[in-house]
Amino acid sequence: MIRTTALALLLAASFTASAADPVKPKADPAKGQPIAASVCVACHGADGNSPVPVNPNLAGQIPDYIYKQLTNFKAGADGKPPVRNNATMNGMVAALSDDDMRNLAAYFSQQKLHPDVAKDPKLVAEGQKLWRGGDVNRGIPACAGCHGPAGTGLPAMFPRLAGQHPDYTTAQLKAFRNGDRANDPSKMMQTIAAKLSDKDIAALADYAAGLR
Repeated sequence: MIRTTALALLLAASFTASAADPVKPKADPAKGQPIAASVCVACHGADGNSPVPVNPNLAGQIPDYIYKQLTNFKAGADGKPPVRNNATMNGMVAALSDDDMRNLAAYFSQQKLHPDVAKDPKLVAEGQKLWRGGDVNRGIPACAGCHGPAGTGLPAMFPRLAGQHPDYTTAQLKAFRNGDRANDPSKMMQTIAAKLSDKDIAALADYAAGLR
């Protein structure tokens, strides 16, 4: 009886705590569209298909991942510097509210991606080996383990890379490698990228661009 009562009290307390947690309003893609058309369009396209290869396609990206990156670009209200440094993006998100960022993420995630394509068959063959099997001798895990065999990603930490611009993927892997980007959980991408050569990075970027 004592055990039953204790369990009941524990469950009641848990329910009360959960009920007291603030409930985030559901993201509204329709509210994200005008922000995309006015703030994001020049770099990412109004529908998330970037016209500039050094800027990422956001169409079809995992919404949780987009939201995380936007919050990482935003400086804290207490003056704390942003987790992810990029002068352009830091400025762009400065005036966005949390709801704005959630709505943007939802909007871009629902857009149809116009994927880039792989261009070099030799690079693609090398990239495929690393993507699918990694390199045990160098301690490089298979990219498919986190980003999926088809590059569709896993919410919320691991983004969709299928069809992404190779220029952007290359730049991000190099940024992880040299420490310019450090918003990866447990330094996972920094650790992996540190083991990649320029040729490895080029091969992976080209292979990912051709994934569907």
